Amino acid sequence: MEGTDQRRSLPDHTEILSVVERRADAVVELVRELVRFRSVNPVFPDSVPSQERQLQEFLAERLRGLGFEVDLFEPDPVALARYRGRPGFQEGRRFEGRPNLAARLRGSGNGWSVMLACHIDVVGVDASEQWTVDPFQGALRDGRIFGRGAADMKGGAACMLGAVEALLEMGLRPGGDVVWASVVDEETGGMGTLALLDRGYRADAAFMPEPTAAKLVPMCRGILWGEIVVRGRSSHIEIPQPAWESGGAVDAIAKARLVLDSLDRLNEEWVTRPEKTHPLLGVPNQVFVSMVRAGQHPSSWAEEARITFDAQYTANECDEHGLGGRVKAEIERHVAAAAAEDPWLAAHPPEVRWTVDADPGEIDADHPLIAGLREACRHAGLGGELAGVGFHTDSSLLIGAGVPTIVFGPGNPDDAHQADESVAVADLLAVTKAIALTLVELGGWKAAGRER
Repeated sequence: MEGTDQRRSLPDHTEILSVVERRADAVVELVRELVRFRSVNPVFPDSVPSQERQLQEFLAERLRGLGFEVDLFEPDPVALARYRGRPGFQEGRRFEGRPNLAARLRGSGNGWSVMLACHIDVVGVDASEQWTVDPFQGALRDGRIFGRGAADMKGGAACMLGAVEALLEMGLRPGGDVVWASVVDEETGGMGTLALLDRGYRADAAFMPEPTAAKLVPMCRGILWGEIVVRGRSSHIEIPQPAWESGGAVDAIAKARLVLDSLDRLNEEWVTRPEKTHPLLGVPNQVFVSMVRAGQHPSSWAEEARITFDAQYTANECDEHGLGGRVKAEIERHVAAAAAEDPWLAAHPPEVRWTVDADPGEIDADHPLIAGLREACRHAGLGGELAGVGFHTDSSLLIGAGVPTIVFGPGNPDDAHQADESVAVADLLAVTKAIALTLVELGGWKAAGRER
């Protein structure tokens, strides 16, 4: 990081802003092109055929044209198994035809190296969603670009690439290396970013342009996905039943209600505990039930009920591995205690199964990356407010690997994963300006021939 004075003013910011403004149509068209790639993560049923590889190859070719050294590679789940039980590893993931893209633009050595980190996989489009436009055409209407991934996070990816293109067009060259990193599998836990880090990619700082409404987000929560299996005993629902001790039916749905009630009580308790609420969020961590599945026939008592939930935790609650082991144990104890109050559940305890543990991440609010970006936001017409986000991002993996990362991008996070997902053109330009200015300030960009 030598050669960078954080206190000096942004050089030539007026010219940089002007160039980005002049290139507005190029950034808009890039977002629309990215949306047209149907890069749906394979976990979603509408993912076939997916165009993750085609999108990465498109970006690779564009980066080569800018002078980047390109590394296109498929994560190896067998090799990554050594991270089992650590942040980012997920069992059963496959990556055939799903490459990561890393690229490097070499700098002179006089400035921070900066990673431009994004994911190119998107969630699917459910048949029940009421889209008014084709979700994979990148429609431009009323100053907004519509489509799956427009906000999450192809708009942000275009901002980062557009910022680099603007600076290079001005004849500037970086002092520190610029590392491009577009990964797969973010929407299912972060194994793409784990593979990127395993391959050795690092930087002095990183941008991750998830949709934050252009607010500066230095932290994200950890996320636990789990399932509680509640068992009953099936029999004909229209025939009177003896007591369960005598072999009678037990309605798994009725027993699941007891577990659901206990989760409500746990959430009420968490609201009162200071460690469950981060200062930048203002809302407590909770256990949110997202799916309940039960029963096998209209005329049979449910044999089993499955409760799927999403629970949050923050960095102060991490276990010794940087994960949510302590919170898992707390939820398991709570479910067991609730079950002990019911004779059937005491004899047939619910089973808690864990599927995803995505680690939290946080950098200090006074980190120089944040100070530099806040100054850039001022020039770009943005407020530069600090905020937290309730959703998880891969920033935690980068932070855990020693790469200070700021989450900062265009688009309202409420629009992500929704019908008619969209991003405003004005937000794209403002974020592109702020990233370009910060790259110059921290990365030591100078006119060619004046690197030293």
